[in-house]
Amino acid sequence: MCYLPPYQESALKPTESLQDPRERHLRNIRQLTFGGENAEAYFSFDGKKLIFQSTRPPYKADQIFTMNIDGSDVRLVSTGKGRCTCGFWSPDGKRILYSSTDWYSEEPPPPPDRSQGYVWPLLPYRLYVANADGSQREAITDDDAYNAEGSFHPKGDRILFTTTRWGNIDLCEYNLRTRKFTRLTDELGYNGGPFYSWDGKYIVYRAYHPKTREEIEEFQRLLKLRLVRPSKLELWVMTADGKRRWQVSKLGGANFAPFMRPGNRQIIFSSNHHDPRGREFDLFLINLDGTGLERVTYTGEFDGFPMFSRDGKKLVWASNRNARTRGETNIFIADWVD
Repeated sequence: MCYLPPYQESALKPTESLQDPRERHLRNIRQLTFGGENAEAYFSFDGKKLIFQSTRPPYKADQIFTMNIDGSDVRLVSTGKGRCTCGFWSPDGKRILYSSTDWYSEEPPPPPDRSQGYVWPLLPYRLYVANADGSQREAITDDDAYNAEGSFHPKGDRILFTTTRWGNIDLCEYNLRTRKFTRLTDELGYNGGPFYSWDGKYIVYRAYHPKTREEIEEFQRLLKLRLVRPSKLELWVMTADGKRRWQVSKLGGANFAPFMRPGNRQIIFSSNHHDPRGREFDLFLINLDGTGLERVTYTGEFDGFPMFSRDGKKLVWASNRNARTRGETNIFIADWVD
């Protein structure tokens, strides 16, 4: 049995202290989780449920959970072993997608080597599809490469993810019918965090393409150690067939977790470009041509992993706001106001 925080009706009511008055796009903010590290919460296509990752007792590392959008009926849907990441719903809500290291070891992998500075580990994740309750799990990948950051196409016939299988960090599309893998990027560097637009016409992602010899050498050195430094990331968009792509942001800093707003005119994302120390992350909006940058949140530490519901009426994200202990990250949901 997994530990789940008790359902607190009072805690799910809108609370004024959860919101900065400058956050004019957000209304009726509600906190859905209470304690631990909770992140990457993504809507089901019908907008009624969320899938998210959480480190909470008795588990030693992130596992995948589902819940209703009011925070109730929290259920473990991964195995409780290894480390898991990047859950996502199929369009019909009957299947889920996530990545896990439990094929390699029941114990979570050790943390990355911090002597290299702030780096992300490229763990040997395998990509899995399972029923919505976690049963009848099937592996999509069978190698020891990094295979994570996955999402379904709105038609449900394709999966988009990030992989190191080609000796770089690239976007890959997997066709569930033909079982064919298609490489979508070939620029040296990190291409990751991809999502289809709600209508399936575009892919939005984050990228770092080293240019100088020193940057290229450092990227390749870290890649051999299965590490990547995420301090320089910009937003990119490509057409769903991969034939046309363009850089959206040129902000500096780490710009990540982009998600396209319904209508394909704007991207919401997390960024620290506005903080000279690089420690504060907030949510921003930007037009697909790079204009119209607008700040959405004002939390003093971290706001990230935003996602609009399919109808564009709600926003879900992870935040350090209202944390009871340092580093606590919880899931929040709000009504979106134009």
